[in-house]
Amino acid sequence: MMSFLFLLLVGILFPATQAKQFTKCELSQVLKDMDGYGGITLPEWICTIFHSSGYDTKTIINNNGKREYGLFQINNKLWCRDNQILRSRNICGISCDKFLDDDLTDDMMCAKKILDSEGIDYW
Repeated sequence: MMSFLFLLLVGILFPATQAKQFTKCELSQVLKDMDGYGGITLPEWICTIFHSSGYDTKTIINNNGKREYGLFQINNKLWCRDNQILRSRNICGISCDKFLDDDLTDDMMCAKKILDSEGIDYW
């Protein structure tokens, strides 16, 4: 009984990171401000995200010694910071785990920086 109460207390005090598997329609609503940014249409963004992460915010992929996070698969070598690559350039000035929740505001800001710097070929 004591362990149950402990687990209940831990669950209340430290809620899990909220991740979301978006539908195409939900994602279209959330990303509407990205439509046309850098000449990329909303359908192109939706398609890119589907092929990058399957619309799943908790996606992490290990790729040639680096990790890619979230819907946009933003990597920890250049764009965000995690505990794997301590000398990341962290151009977006953010912890990579922020790309694993259902708030896409910071994801979109970083994706725009990537697009400005690397173009759509980054994805």
